[in-house]
Amino acid sequence: MTRTQGNNQALKDGRVAPEGFRLDFREVPVLVHAFRRMVRELEFDVCEMAFTTYLCAKAHGKPFTALPIFLVRGFHHGAVVQSTTAGLRTPTDLEGRSVGVNRGYTVTTGVWARGILQDEYGVDLDRVTWVLSGDEHVAEYQPPANVVPMPAGASLAAMLGTGEVAAAIGVEATDVVPLIPDADEAAYAALRDRGLYPINHLVVVKDELLQAHPGLATALFDAFAAAKRQYVEDLRADAIEAPTATDLMYRRVMDITGEDPLPYGIEPNREMIELLISHAVRQRILDRPPAVADLFPASTHDLIA
Repeated sequence: MTRTQGNNQALKDGRVAPEGFRLDFREVPVLVHAFRRMVRELEFDVCEMAFTTYLCAKAHGKPFTALPIFLVRGFHHGAVVQSTTAGLRTPTDLEGRSVGVNRGYTVTTGVWARGILQDEYGVDLDRVTWVLSGDEHVAEYQPPANVVPMPAGASLAAMLGTGEVAAAIGVEATDVVPLIPDADEAAYAALRDRGLYPINHLVVVKDELLQAHPGLATALFDAFAAAKRQYVEDLRADAIEAPTATDLMYRRVMDITGEDPLPYGIEPNREMIELLISHAVRQRILDRPPAVADLFPASTHDLIA
């Protein structure tokens, strides 16, 4: 199960296929529902998944393992919004206040956004009460004491409008603005200045299949990589008709870095992997940092695309 997007389009439409294996794609209209079904029911053999969901699932012994295929990247400076009447002057004004979080505390966008608040703006995350609109994909996970559920029947958008929460992460509402001014430019500045280029999604495979088919991990990696290369070539050639906001974002990353905006493999992404693990530990999603190598099959450790 993977959402159709530029970098896997050739895989989904059959122009690319994994050698020795056949993929039968399932479509799940709401992608996060697929994450939950994989974590809780192991419904799919191969599944796209949010990175922090995977880290949390792995820590709780879920029997699947990720491949270093990083399907989705993104920037999260604009994920934290406040009401136009809230009057927050700086991110540190969140301390001592409540901040909404769309869905669960372990949602990857929230983890990256809180990391930005902490690392770039000095926010003490422990002095914020995080108010969740939903529960966690990994049901066994227990959040820290300063994470609470939203009142029954409430909505974060409404709470944002009334000031019950000072700000919110990942919430769409009217009359809101990003807490961080010029959020898009702040994100690209972070990319230029310190290489901050968050990873959002990767691909996981059931352990029983990886064990039964030793060549599966590399075959999948090679196929996803071949599809991605076609997409990147189209980006470079400006050959995408009606480019989406995501396409334009990847093109701007290419302009800034001069490199492939979707590198696959551990080594090209090690810094971001380790940073996300660090955020997850500091935010008490993980008790201890896993070794990066333990997150991926040994057969994929040296693969780069």
